[in-house]
Amino acid sequence: MNPFSLAGQTALVTGANTGIGQAIALAMGRAGAEVICAGRSSCAETVAGLENGRELTLDFSDPMAAKDVFAAEKVDILVNNAGIIRREDSVDFSEADWDAVMDVNLKAVFFTCQAFAKAALPRGTGKIVNIASLLSFQGGIRVPSYTASKHGVAGLTKIFANEWAAQGINVNAIAPGYIATNNTEALRNDPDRNKAILERIPAGRWGKADDIAETAVFLSSPAANYIHGAVLNVDGGWLAR
Repeated sequence: MNPFSLAGQTALVTGANTGIGQAIALAMGRAGAEVICAGRSSCAETVAGLENGRELTLDFSDPMAAKDVFAAEKVDILVNNAGIIRREDSVDFSEADWDAVMDVNLKAVFFTCQAFAKAALPRGTGKIVNIASLLSFQGGIRVPSYTASKHGVAGLTKIFANEWAAQGINVNAIAPGYIATNNTEALRNDPDRNKAILERIPAGRWGKADDIAETAVFLSSPAANYIHGAVLNVDGGWLAR
């Protein structure tokens, strides 16, 4: 048996329409999983790249959007990737922007994991991978709700592991570093910011979405069966500098 295979597993990946979420969905498919690509925007492009995949419309501005999903069908792997960000000086940050980010990035993660666990715990098996951030460890600038939400994702990952590990559910998180996606295009196109970022990364390059995706496959596979409550930095060494 290949301990890295996901054959026979069904994975639900949120925010699978583009970027890291799309890469994770495609990697899960390459590892043999059936993949449910969930998001509020069309995931048709992602599904087209899968041998065994389909779309599910979920808008996590409603944190309870996934409450009935796992009772309706068996899902073995949940990847909570969907997230948003709002930027403003903390002194001027609005309640609306605070609530919008916390609802999608933290409240929805909690209740989606809860719904998954209610279905998975009786089976005694399941994998959850949450997408955290370098800002699960650092403060950042002008993104107070994002920073708070990603600190919260790290905390939820640990409490879920404490409660569910002995019952067969693995819960871990990935903290991506600076990844070359549409979201970071402006940074990469700014010569000064790009230079400063690269100088801080020991690996000397921006990460690729596949760097995160293959880590998610590993954490979802039997090879990671004894990993619980980890927040794994996939950052080219950023936090080590």
